[in-house]
Amino acid sequence: MDLRHLGRTGLRVSRLGLGTLTWGRSIGEQDAAELLKMFWEAGGTLVDTADVYGDGGSEYLLGRLLDGLVPRQDLVIATKAGSVPDPERRFDASRGHLLSALDASLERLNTDHVDLWQVHAFDPDTPLEETLQALEIAVGSGRARYAGVSNFCGWQLAKAATWQLAAPGARTRLASTQMEYSLLQRGVEREVLPAALDLGVGLLPSSPLGRGVLTGKYRRGKAPAGSRGASDRMAAFVAPYLDDTAGHIVDAVAIAADGLAVTPLQVALAWVRDRPGVAAPLLGARTARQLDEALSVEDLSLPDEICRALDDVSAPVHRYPDQDWSSL
Repeated sequence: MDLRHLGRTGLRVSRLGLGTLTWGRSIGEQDAAELLKMFWEAGGTLVDTADVYGDGGSEYLLGRLLDGLVPRQDLVIATKAGSVPDPERRFDASRGHLLSALDASLERLNTDHVDLWQVHAFDPDTPLEETLQALEIAVGSGRARYAGVSNFCGWQLAKAATWQLAAPGARTRLASTQMEYSLLQRGVEREVLPAALDLGVGLLPSSPLGRGVLTGKYRRGKAPAGSRGASDRMAAFVAPYLDDTAGHIVDAVAIAADGLAVTPLQVALAWVRDRPGVAAPLLGARTARQLDEALSVEDLSLPDEICRALDDVSAPVHRYPDQDWSSL
């Protein structure tokens, strides 16, 4: 698998990443081992998790598989901290919480460092400088090699990156931002992606297949048995992408797939993988078959005319004061 630099840093990652949101919850150790080994054997390096995935179970599972199954040095391990199971406060990006969470993550992951440590979300109750100082301490102490953020809107990302760039060579610059991005969710193109491109921050798209809808299995709004959309826990997660607008986009993806003799999944994944500023879409495969199909996209590049057609059918609405508003 080809490698890409993560933003304007020296860290290189595989251009597809493996997400582990459901590890430790619906995916047990045997299935996780099969997915990780398949990903590694295909040349994949970037594995993304978080301290709250499976209430820590995702990190614990990944830690059990390191070295025994896949050499630690072959992987770029990314994790997150800052989300908390508190109904009164969803995010805690205070220095104390973040550093304690990092230590707990390292213990579960059975490693002395993570390659990329990300703030899971913006915390309006903590001064941003305090949050960013935690990243400085983590990198300075060797517990993290690079730092990033997740779910920061445009101004939040720009403010964070600018604070770090204000002291060149003295502060750890942001390597990445993780955001949902797909043909069904192109909101990051309004402000987040332009900011990331300008600041040299790499984008790690989550849900690159539109929460599974872009695979084509939810045609005509129906959720097949065994899918996320058919489960009580995940139905609400999928529901926003089952409207008529999404249906038209899925139809266009299916037409393109038929013309190229590939699958809708491959078309949708290749589209987001090759967007400007994207470092590595994160694959949330639940089965080996799903992961195998996703990994096969390595050899696929979409023709320009198909990219333009997909761009047109899925184009987000830009209004004042979005990027390049003066031309609207």
